[in-house]
Amino acid sequence: MMAAPLETSNPRTSHPVRLQTAGLADAAVIAALQQVCFPDDPWGGDAVASLIGQPGFFAALALREDAEGDDPVGFLLARVAAEDGEIIAVGVRADARGQGTGRRLVVAALDGARALGATALFLEVAEDNGMAQSLYKSCGFFAVGRRPGYYRRADGRVAALVLRYSYTDN
Repeated sequence: MMAAPLETSNPRTSHPVRLQTAGLADAAVIAALQQVCFPDDPWGGDAVASLIGQPGFFAALALREDAEGDDPVGFLLARVAAEDGEIIAVGVRADARGQGTGRRLVVAALDGARALGATALFLEVAEDNGMAQSLYKSCGFFAVGRRPGYYRRADGRVAALVLRYSYTDN
């Protein structure tokens, strides 16, 4: 696992959010966040732990500081193999969206993948998730493909758009 350079706070939030590199000890927390962010396709702690243990893998947690301590509000799971990086999952709890946390997690993925030698970074995003698509496009990602029926939904399946970021073009 590699320690991605992470910012410490976002001045636009009433409760500061900081990013911290995550490891195996954080697998259950990341799995719980993933289940809240993506209830139609939940992952267990064992699945997250098996990802975190892979070579070239890195993860981050977004933590909101409050009176009771650190409150996990977002996560990032990413990896690099050869020259290609992949954001496996990035999620922010609904009550913490719209405050820049998602962007900070995507930037951490971009920085972390670059540090591990990636020349491109890929991800899939649900075709019906306009907010995430806008975020990724504003970060320099562009569509390179489509995977029909990729994501589960309570009422069926939805296609994924495959997006790419090129370090050589940015």
